[in-house]
Amino acid sequence: MDVTMSAKSLPQNAENELNPLTMSDEQILEQIYSTHVHSDTKFDVDSLLTLVENILRRSTNIVDNVVQGSHARLETTDDKIPQFNSPLSTLKQIASEMACKLPPSEETAHKTTLAILKKLSKYEWDAKAVLTLAAFALEYSHFWLLAQYLPTDPLAKSVAILKRVPLLHKHRQAMAEVNNLVKATLQVIQVIFELEKLTSSYDVKDVPALGLAIEQIPVDVYWAIITIVSVVTQIDCLIAESDHKQELSHYGQKINIILTKLSKQIMLCRQQIDGAEYYRKLRKLFHTPTEILEVLKVLIFNKNAPQPLFHGATKTTVDMSVLRKKNVYLFISSLDITEEEISVLRPVYDLIKTKDNYKIVWIPVVEAWTEQLRKKFEVLKSKMAWYVVQYSGSIAGYKYIKEEWHFKRNPMVVVLSPRGKVLHSNAFHLIQAHGTRAFPFTTFNEQQINNEINWVGSVVGNIHPVINGWVVEQKYVFFYGGKDKEWIQQFSKYARALANDVAVKEAKICIELFCVEKEHKSVVKRFWRGIESLFVTKVQKAVDAVTQEVQKMLSYKNESGWALLSKGPSVVTSGYGIAMLKTVAEFEKWKEVAIKKDFGLSFKEQHAKIAAATTHRCSQLEIPNVAGKLPETIKCPDCPGVMEIFISYKCCHNDNTTHY
Repeated sequence: MDVTMSAKSLPQNAENELNPLTMSDEQILEQIYSTHVHSDTKFDVDSLLTLVENILRRSTNIVDNVVQGSHARLETTDDKIPQFNSPLSTLKQIASEMACKLPPSEETAHKTTLAILKKLSKYEWDAKAVLTLAAFALEYSHFWLLAQYLPTDPLAKSVAILKRVPLLHKHRQAMAEVNNLVKATLQVIQVIFELEKLTSSYDVKDVPALGLAIEQIPVDVYWAIITIVSVVTQIDCLIAESDHKQELSHYGQKINIILTKLSKQIMLCRQQIDGAEYYRKLRKLFHTPTEILEVLKVLIFNKNAPQPLFHGATKTTVDMSVLRKKNVYLFISSLDITEEEISVLRPVYDLIKTKDNYKIVWIPVVEAWTEQLRKKFEVLKSKMAWYVVQYSGSIAGYKYIKEEWHFKRNPMVVVLSPRGKVLHSNAFHLIQAHGTRAFPFTTFNEQQINNEINWVGSVVGNIHPVINGWVVEQKYVFFYGGKDKEWIQQFSKYARALANDVAVKEAKICIELFCVEKEHKSVVKRFWRGIESLFVTKVQKAVDAVTQEVQKMLSYKNESGWALLSKGPSVVTSGYGIAMLKTVAEFEKWKEVAIKKDFGLSFKEQHAKIAAATTHRCSQLEIPNVAGKLPETIKCPDCPGVMEIFISYKCCHNDNTTHY
């Protein structure tokens, strides 16, 4: 079929298939991908684009002068002229494809564009666009160079007459439309070129917007080339004074839409690149010796001016320089932090307030501030004696805090040395579980504490003042609780009878009872939070007997009944439901052995026998969504198997929960 055939002679379905204005991006992609051949063809597209930019900048300026009736000379600044071996033969072939496609139609423009793409099949998409624009620029610049020198140069005048240059002076409005479309198309190609260059410098994982933009480049190149083809056809119509004209408004609309879209994409890419560069900078700062003040300025404010800190003890603002050369505890949380969570840091503050080389700084993490959140922040700030970051924007290093330190809205404490080195990525659970005993809360201190086999005192000693005395006096203590009130009543009955048994008293075996569930809700909450915190500090380490004990305790949290027997700060044994109840209820069966031998050892052995004969029970472990990295697999505390992973969401609508 002749490429110049009118659309009127085409069947309706064929016309729709060839008219780009009625085709979807997917249909266009299907056709243009068939013209593309992936190859290793090397081509200096940078130099060609520089030359094309030089040519079109001056050519379009000449047209603007002609359209406006001005004869002002262009400024004589030197353009950057790269050394370049022009692909002249290819440019002439492209120009030949575009020339004299009359009468004009969208179908002809589409077929011409496909023909050009086939000739440029081995080039990358940005190179296809630049080569086509270069072929156009050769003719366009020659035409307007003649127009510029026509009044004064006889040679220019003679050649101009042959090329019918003077005729275009009659079509000022049409040429203004052409010129504006040329400038817009050049801008589109420049942005496409910039996007392609970015792909060689940045990973799509760091700059996701780049991946989305690159996917659209083939279609955008198609529209740039077909627009150039249509511009050439319109110029040919004007020169030939043809009754036909190439309608350019559709292409102008499309190019402007593409330019707007690409401009937004390139802006988003630059923002994401800035973010990726900042992330790398921050990571480097935390891994190389740096003054801590500089690290914190970059982490919190980055390029913005650092704001003064609020000092809770004096209710004044101070310059960030108070943190210079100090060990800093970064207390990081959302605004959903509770009074109880704030209180975890108070003993630490009381300990270090006389030590000038240690400071606590609260960093509130808020993605978007509102007036309500500001009021909430002011209330929380008033409850803290340490330093508080006051900043109206979001924390610059939010992504780093979330990804590197595994921040999950729950409070965390990052321990930093005076050189900005991370000594503990989250010591909050260490502090919660062991208090100031773990000072200065480094991973080394945590390891030392984790090597201790006695953990009961550190967890339960903080929930009730009486318990500390029992632990110090090396008494046996039954800690127990559960969701089933009847089970608790039965266990209380039999355990109390055991503790008050005459033979037990005569043997001077001191046994105390502490029912967790009968205490205030805040005590229950602190008890389980202590267990959870201890679990988090231990679970990343090698699994030992203590870790398994803590894990077993955590698995009892939602049981109908559970009990733990300790002697002083050490665990004797723990268990749940029927087995524990039956062990204390049947004390008469093993009492003689317990009195003569050892009460703790006898209880443990008797419980083990009963538990082995008890109905099988699945171990369940609920881990709160704490800040910090949790292991991908956890071994069962009751058998050698690996526990299955389930996700649960929970909301306890407690009436006494503190709200701010």
